[in-house]
Amino acid sequence: MLVCSALQRSTHLLREHSSLWFSYLHFRDVAATKHPEGSRKSDPNSPPLNSLSPPFPSPSVSINPGPTMGGCFSKPKPVEVKVELSLLENEKEVDGLSPNGKASPFADCRPNGALGHSSDDDSTLLQAYHKSRDYVEASVCHVKDLENGQMREVDLGSGRALLIKEHGEFSAMGHKCPHYGAPLVKGVLSKGHVRCPWHGACFNIATGDIEDFPGLDSLPTFQVRVEKDKVIIRANKQALQFQKRSKAMARCLAVINSNTGFTNVLIIGSGPAGLVCAETLRQEGFTDRIVICTMDRHPPYDRPKLSKSLESTAEQLRLRSMDFLQDHDIELLTEKEVVAIDLKMRSVTFEEGLRMEYRKLFIATGNKPKPLNYKGGDVRNVFHLRTPEDANSIARLANNRNAVIVGTSFVGMEVAAALTDKAHSVSIIGVESVPFKKALGEKVGKAIMKLFEANRVKFYMLNEVSEMIGHHGQLKEVVLKSGKILRADVCVIGAGCVPATSFLKQSGIHMDSKGFITVNKMMQTNVDGVFAGGDVVTFPFPPRNNKKVNVPHWQMAHVHGRVAALNMVGRVTEIKTVPYFWSAMFGKTIRYAGYGDGFDDVIIQGDLDELRFVAFYTRGEEVVAVASMNYDPIVSRVAEVLGSGKTIKKRDVETGDISWLIDKGSQ
Repeated sequence: MLVCSALQRSTHLLREHSSLWFSYLHFRDVAATKHPEGSRKSDPNSPPLNSLSPPFPSPSVSINPGPTMGGCFSKPKPVEVKVELSLLENEKEVDGLSPNGKASPFADCRPNGALGHSSDDDSTLLQAYHKSRDYVEASVCHVKDLENGQMREVDLGSGRALLIKEHGEFSAMGHKCPHYGAPLVKGVLSKGHVRCPWHGACFNIATGDIEDFPGLDSLPTFQVRVEKDKVIIRANKQALQFQKRSKAMARCLAVINSNTGFTNVLIIGSGPAGLVCAETLRQEGFTDRIVICTMDRHPPYDRPKLSKSLESTAEQLRLRSMDFLQDHDIELLTEKEVVAIDLKMRSVTFEEGLRMEYRKLFIATGNKPKPLNYKGGDVRNVFHLRTPEDANSIARLANNRNAVIVGTSFVGMEVAAALTDKAHSVSIIGVESVPFKKALGEKVGKAIMKLFEANRVKFYMLNEVSEMIGHHGQLKEVVLKSGKILRADVCVIGAGCVPATSFLKQSGIHMDSKGFITVNKMMQTNVDGVFAGGDVVTFPFPPRNNKKVNVPHWQMAHVHGRVAALNMVGRVTEIKTVPYFWSAMFGKTIRYAGYGDGFDDVIIQGDLDELRFVAFYTRGEEVVAVASMNYDPIVSRVAEVLGSGKTIKKRDVETGDISWLIDKGSQ
């Protein structure tokens, strides 16, 4: 009956569309493949931790009325009826093709990594019939309209794409960075990838894959061909609308039981390092259990936005939903604090006494606020901005009231900027003479300070807090060591952080005198099977002769997570990236790339008073970092040069002519 039913449907479609033809193949017994509902049986043939040789099925449309288990990297399950579907040459599906026409190894995978099985209904054949309707094709320019090294944003009617010409070849992909939506046409094209002009993420122009961070998603790519000197793009309409895609991921083949006290990979911390580590493992074909534990109550969220958008909820800031994590078999244990690690037993102990054993461990616990010494530590309405709830409370309490910010860190300054249109008054207390003096230099710091003062912010520099005074337990005044008393209804402390590694003191994992975990270029600790990343580590930095450095950037944490995951599965990979961060205040963004710690001079080009400038930070005769405001894509361009291993000399930027740093293809 099943064959007859399928044959009737295919015959009906053949009458409707002459370009489709079918051939029925043999029957296979499926009884042995059916599992009890809600269970997953271990596959003895599943790849071990360091195995990367997944069996991929041949392209087909499969009809299978039974349940499907596993994913791209699981063993293909037999099906009852297999229907081969072919289209005429001009109707062939190109979604599984890379721009060079070679089949993608993930062409048979759905975005969540499951095999392309479908239920026994009309949808599979009808979808094939309507494939051409899901695509748009348009002539976008003449072949001579673009020179090598140029990019152009083009309109296909159903959406826009980024057209690229490099080495005489055309390619096309999504035109917006999936991180914050930056227009990639304003970015930097170099050596087969495009670097985002806002935050430095890199995307391969052939595959659309993200190659450097920040961000979790990759870009869709589109087919390009040249006919009669016209450049024609064929694109999936849905991909044009979404402008991003997730890499295909494996599924867990082991039995999943949340009560099981063992996991193959345990990740402590749900920030970008931990999340990228988990996703990379699945992208690399890892099919065993992955557990992320976190002290936070929410799924992973975009923490840098907290200080810029105080009223945002955790849901608005989330990086991945619980559904996404569950679809990819990444278990998340919230409100779980690890208090001890037993390296000999390969286990961790949680605060409530529960234990979990692991085979591989990744520590990415981030940082915690640096303690300050002042009287009145029990007064309410004093915050360290750590959670969405903190941010929401700060915004509510500051409404038409007096806000005091302690510390001129980027977080503290961003909170101050965000409160100026809500609070009655905003005051900032800092130990330096100007904000950001150590990070950006005195000249840039003064220019930013003027911007804040123009927005009614008062500064009390070269000062510290002596006491917090409350009334009925709630903050009313902040007393400075100078004797000055500030009215305050809410206070935010942004005076720096320390690594959250106190639980490791007796573990045997090496840490430096400040509590940072020391790792090598593969993010490995001194203990076999234990990796670490993010704000808690110091790692060898090649541009500084492999000096151990700590770079607490959001972007850097992404990189650490990926490098650790690749080494976990046996793909020996060393960290290689250019540190990149940004800060937004009063609608203006500072972008920064490189590692400028210990700079001895700052070369300023542009106009600091107009806040349109680029600052080059030098050590000796070498440029080690760059910062800019209203000067895109200069920071991404410098990051590209530094990332290629080239050196920018101080004399190259002292002349005032930096046109050589502006890529013509990014205009």
